[in-house]
Amino acid sequence: MDCNFFCDGVDKAPQRSLFNALGMTHEEMQRPLVGIVSSYNEIVPGHMNIDKIVDAVKMGVAMAGGTPVVFPAIAVCDGIAMGHTGMKYSLVTRDLIADSTECMALAHHFDALVMIPNCDKNVPGLLMAAARVNVPTVFVSGGPMLAGHVKGNKTSLSSMFEAVGSYSAGKMSAEDVEEFENNACPTCGSCSGMYTANSMNCLTEVLGMGLRGNGTIPAVYSERIRLAKKAGMAVMELYRKNIRPRDIMTEKAFENALTADMALGCSTNSMLHLPAIANECGISINLDMANEISARTPNLCHLAPAGHAYMEDLNEAGGVYAVLNELSKKNLIHTDVMTVTGQTLGENICGVVNKNHDIIRPIESPYSETGGIAVLKGNLAPDRCVVKRSAVALEMLTHKGPARVFNSEEEAIEVIKGGGIKAGDVVVIRYEGPAGGPGMREMLSPTSAIAGMGLDKDVALITDGRFSGATRGAAIGHVSPEAVNGGTIAYVQDGDIISVDIPNYSITLEISDEELEERKKNTKLLKKENISGYLKRYSQMVSSADKGAIINKF
Repeated sequence: MDCNFFCDGVDKAPQRSLFNALGMTHEEMQRPLVGIVSSYNEIVPGHMNIDKIVDAVKMGVAMAGGTPVVFPAIAVCDGIAMGHTGMKYSLVTRDLIADSTECMALAHHFDALVMIPNCDKNVPGLLMAAARVNVPTVFVSGGPMLAGHVKGNKTSLSSMFEAVGSYSAGKMSAEDVEEFENNACPTCGSCSGMYTANSMNCLTEVLGMGLRGNGTIPAVYSERIRLAKKAGMAVMELYRKNIRPRDIMTEKAFENALTADMALGCSTNSMLHLPAIANECGISINLDMANEISARTPNLCHLAPAGHAYMEDLNEAGGVYAVLNELSKKNLIHTDVMTVTGQTLGENICGVVNKNHDIIRPIESPYSETGGIAVLKGNLAPDRCVVKRSAVALEMLTHKGPARVFNSEEEAIEVIKGGGIKAGDVVVIRYEGPAGGPGMREMLSPTSAIAGMGLDKDVALITDGRFSGATRGAAIGHVSPEAVNGGTIAYVQDGDIISVDIPNYSITLEISDEELEERKKNTKLLKKENISGYLKRYSQMVSSADKGAIINKF
């Protein structure tokens, strides 16, 4: 009979007395103890339904012979945090989530875990914790939001942010903005495009840590409740077979994740999160791998913000497994890797049909022959930077223009909304990196303002910060080294010519090496004042973006 660490022996009697205090029966104490990591809260729309998911997981665990015990994980809503100081506290929660979950899981000696994340940093944080704790673990997310509807068209949060830019440009009335406000986000769930939360929940399936549909079944569907019950039952099977996260999240699994990332057109934030998760598994992901994989991987999906399809459409077309099946036709993925089903990825995707070739392009007729993300390198970013190539207009894949330089997001937004940016400009926002921000804020507000004004096909934006998955246009982030650490971006001046060549993976500040060295001698780097608390500690310990913005281990 399955038994947990505390079930037998006089030496464990004190612990059993505390389980008695919890109201546990003798029978419950005899079963494997399964931690249910609940990310439920009442401030994040993607998490407000997680209490229902938790109840379903608990039932599944109990039906399969385990004793479920719930404990919490935090989550920040990036949309609510966007455009103000709150965004400094988004990425930094990834490590808080990983650390606190590790502490809870190991302090209480759980036999297995079911992770229930949904939004943005919550997913990678729990994947990092799963790798550290390394007991049998299954993921089941809260699920994506349904698309909104405005004037007969499907829409999402990215359109809402762009509506603000359109209003600032005089292209939309206050009444039009209000219509978006009331209809863009119609249900609970993670925002409905291929933004960061949905990207990471889809990649959790690819990594083998979530069941089919984890990334795509809408939050409001009853199918999501059934999936949660199956996840609870699945973790008990993993426990009995002793299949653990590091047995699943192997080097081949991460290569699969990078490949699917390119095919799906995921958020550039995946280029922060996949290296950080891999690091916890003892695996190194070099960003050059992204270009190598992108070069051979076709882009098969154009979900919002790159196109006009949404997560519900991807789900109906066959979901992540249908995309993986397309990729397998050209042997682009490793099908022999283990998954939480107890079967290989190849066994999981066998026979899965692509039901809509407009949503998931067949491998023979992709949107492009190369993947959705590109990593650029040059004197402006010697340690690389990242762009979501699939969301860039064709005419902006190569661009040369004068720099407009800002030392914070707020400075840039003020000028953009004031009409101070013109076609051809290259907006540079610096001192927003992991250490310099601190916290590496997302720049959705400035990119959305640019797009809403109709300049997304004429203006590039470059930053040592990062972008929301909802960003579209020539938005180039993660510039490394960042400004606060003396990266070249710290020495760019207004009017400098910057050349971007995405097809050839290059980004160049067109000044001489001698001029750059002279500027380095005569420029004082800026340091943010009055930083305290967790942000201060984070800024002192965090790595550069090209290494995944991980907390350095001393």
